[in-house]
Order: sequence, then C-alpha cells, then structure tokens
Amino acid sequence: MEEARRRATETSLCKSGQFLSVLFPYPAGAGEKDANEAPEFFRDLNLDQIVAAITSGWEEFDLAPSFRTPLSDADSIAYRQEVMRDLEDPGLVQAVGVFTERIGDARRYLNLVEHLYYKQHKEGWFLASVERYCEAVERLLQDLDEASPQSRGLRSFRDYLAAYVGSEAFAALRGEAAQLSDEMSRIRYNLIIKGNHVTVRQYDGGIDYGAAVEHTFEKFRQGTVKDYRQRFKGSGMNHVEAQVLEGVARLHPEVFDALESFRSEHGGYPDETLMRFYREIQFYRVYLDYISPLRRAGLSFCYPRVSKDRKEVVLRDAFDVALAHKLVREGSAVVPNDVVLRGSERILVVSGPNQGGKTTFARMFGQLHYLASLGCLVPGAQARLFLFDRLLTHFEREEDITTLRGKLEDDLMRIRGILDQATPNSLLIMNEIFASTTLKDAISLSKKVLDRVSRLDLLCVCVTFLDELASLNEKTVSVVSTVDPDNPAQRTYRLERRPADGLAYALSIAKKHHLTYEQLRERIET
Repeated sequence: MEEARRRATETSLCKSGQFLSVLFPYPAGAGEKDANEAPEFFRDLNLDQIVAAITSGWEEFDLAPSFRTPLSDADSIAYRQEVMRDLEDPGLVQAVGVFTERIGDARRYLNLVEHLYYKQHKEGWFLASVERYCEAVERLLQDLDEASPQSRGLRSFRDYLAAYVGSEAFAALRGEAAQLSDEMSRIRYNLIIKGNHVTVRQYDGGIDYGAAVEHTFEKFRQGTVKDYRQRFKGSGMNHVEAQVLEGVARLHPEVFDALESFRSEHGGYPDETLMRFYREIQFYRVYLDYISPLRRAGLSFCYPRVSKDRKEVVLRDAFDVALAHKLVREGSAVVPNDVVLRGSERILVVSGPNQGGKTTFARMFGQLHYLASLGCLVPGAQARLFLFDRLLTHFEREEDITTLRGKLEDDLMRIRGILDQATPNSLLIMNEIFASTTLKDAISLSKKVLDRVSRLDLLCVCVTFLDELASLNEKTVSVVSTVDPDNPAQRTYRLERRPADGLAYALSIAKKHHLTYEQLRERIET
C-alpha cells in the first residue's frame, strides 16, 4: 500500500510539475496545521531542550511548530528523508543558503518599505526588494539544475520553479525591475549648496570629483587595504535628503511615475508557494546544523526504517542526542547502546543500579522514535523503528498541593489517564512508577499496569527498581545497566539484555569505602 502511494505521489508531484510542499507529499499534509504547543511528553524526553537548541537563532522562520508535528505515515517520512539526503550534498545546501540570504534581504527591504515615511524612498526600496528576489529565484533554479536532486520534494519544486521563472508574470516583474533600475542608474543631477540653501538642477556636465580624487590618490595605493566603507542599511532619510529626492523626482517625472506604477502593480509580488519553500527548507538545514558537531565528534546518525505494520525495534549504537551535545561540549565520551525487540517482544524492563543510565536509555528510546516520526536522521548506526500513533510518558512529577492528592494517588490517576489514551499502536515510556509506596504495593500495582500494557500489545519501556517485573511474561525483555566488574561503584552506562540479577551493588560500594558492618566493627574495636 505504501509503495502504491509513493508511486502516486511521484506521478502527481513530479510528472505534472505540481508542487505542494517540501515537507509534505500529499495535499492533506501540506495543509496540516502545525502544533503550536509542545506535547506533554516533550519535557520527559528532553525533546523540549532538543527543539529549543535546533531552532535557536532561526526564530524568524517559526520552525518549532514543525518539530512538534510528527508524521502519520511511512511514505511521508520517506519523502522527508529523501530531501534531507539531498541536502547532505555541500553544494546543494550552499545553494539553499545563498537563496535564503537573498530572499531574506528581499523580505527585509519589503518590510522596510512599510516603515518608511517618504513616498519616493518607499518606492526605491520596493524596487531593490524585487531585484534581490529575482536574483535569488533565478540563481536557485540554476543551482538546482546543476545539482540534479533525487528527492521527490526537490525535483517537483525544481519543476515548479522552472515553470514560474518561465511565466509571463515573472518575466514582466523581472523585466520591468531591470528597466527601471537601469533608468534610475542613468539619472544625473547637479546639487548646488550655498549656506543653508540646497538647489537641485538638471545635470549640465561638469567634473566627476569622485573620479578625480581616486586618480589623485591612486599613486599612494600599496597593495590590498581594508575596506572601511559601510553598507547602507536604509534606516531612513532626513527632511533635507527627502526634499532633494523630491526635487530629483520633479526633474525626471517619467521615471518616478513608472516607479510608482511598478509598486502599485506588483505590490503582492512574492510568490506564495516560493515563500512557503523558503520557510520549509530551513527545517532540514537547522536539523543538519544541529547534528553536525556530533558527527564531527565521530558519532553516527542514520536514516531509520520505519513501519506501521511490524512492531520490531532494532537500534545499534544509539544514544540520547540531548545528552550527547552536553558531553561533546565538555569533551566527555558518549556511550551508545543497542536495543532489539523482535517477534512477540513488546516491553523493555530496565533495571540496575542508580545513576547507571537507565533513565537516559528510556529517553533515548523515545527520542529516536519521535525524531524518526519527523523524517529526521536519528542518532545511531542502524535503526528500525515502529511508527506510533501516540507517544505517552510517565515520569516522576513534583507533588502538586493544589490537587489535594497524595503522591501515590497522583501516580494512579496519571497512569489511568495514559492507559485510557493508549492503543495497540502507541508507545509508552515509564520511569520509576510507584516509587512512593511500599515494595509490596509497588510490585502489585506495577504488575497490574504492565499486564494491561501487555494485553494492549503496545511497545513500552519501563524503568524500575523492581526486578520482579523483568520476567513478567513472554512479551517482557530484561535490560540491565552494568558496572565495572573490578569496581562496582563505577558505572559503564552500557545496558545489556540479560536477566535482572537483583543486585543494587550497595554492599560492593560499602565495601570499597570500608563501610560494611564487619569493617566498621573492626575499626571500632581497634
């Protein structure tokens, strides 16, 4: 079914020249409203930190909502993966960067027009905006032709762009802008300044003092020197400059009338589809920028295989991407881990000593599934993942006195709400549930929850201090965080698939620090 849908997309988007979006292959997706608020599980999985870091410095594009909106079908994910593969080509990503810079200039000039006061000044910056826009569009088409992208998204956009550049509307916009710019550049006038009086007159020849000064000082030039000229930012003009410009306009009414008509006729010139591409393509750029330092540090990223039909999970050398950024900045090592769930296996029960990487492992599992649902590269050398319909989490919360509920009651209410939402296609991450009650009650309640999870047949990671949960049934897989055999106090942060051993390593740690009962008694007696 997915292959048939892919072929239909190929036909509708590439062969017909139709372009909808570089993020969505289907009309339904292209019109989908991004999530304005972060999902509840974002904080538990540190996805809020990840998205904040990805979009930092790119606020003008409002990309965070796109990173909060997972995709619901495998072909849409493949569509994005294809575009991201194309943008791993340095030449193509540079071309997109040039396009972004030029369109950004055009938008700033256009925004400036709305904040200027004098009429001719507005019209001049509008013309500059159109010129920059046309340069960006034509250069991007040339770069896309040279790069020959392979993705459906970029190929269909290239076809759309070629049709747009070849249209009468764009030809008129570009031609009129070029003609006006040429006419404006040929305007000459004399400026007579006498005391406080400034007079604008028709140009009647005279010496080009700029050229004369350059010629005089040419003999003193010694190699390349620093350019101290400042780029004019168009922050406005004072009343004297405005009156000079108005005087020039009276001397050349035909040109300035044409400039006024040009702005009136092309006031809505930015193409809507092109501007959608301008925003959407940044989704890929910012994510590739985000993972770039981790790749330079030697960490692997891969394009995951995603399926809605098979609840099979295979991860090789996977890691928590938020933690990895912190460790790489500090110069510390990142410890990757493997995960395998096959056949009827559904529940990973993660146990072992405290501070051994159990919670990080759970977050990693959730992060990879979520990033895969966005169509992004995921941290790891290999990844086969399940495309969930809901991602649900239960992590410890501070007690809320306003609810008048105890910690245990609050846990039970939250778990009930989660299980009511869950379907067989959901993904559930639980971290240290029922830690506030007695051991006996915690075991009893946890078994009931996992029994419900097992009957729902959903994928689940359960971090727990209860080894009894690790062998609940045939759907349960035990994963244990390990320590250095020669130094049990030293965590390796590697998690292994093996039976829970029931050890909290407390005795080994106490022995290392000479705090066992026998050691303390011997010291007291001596």
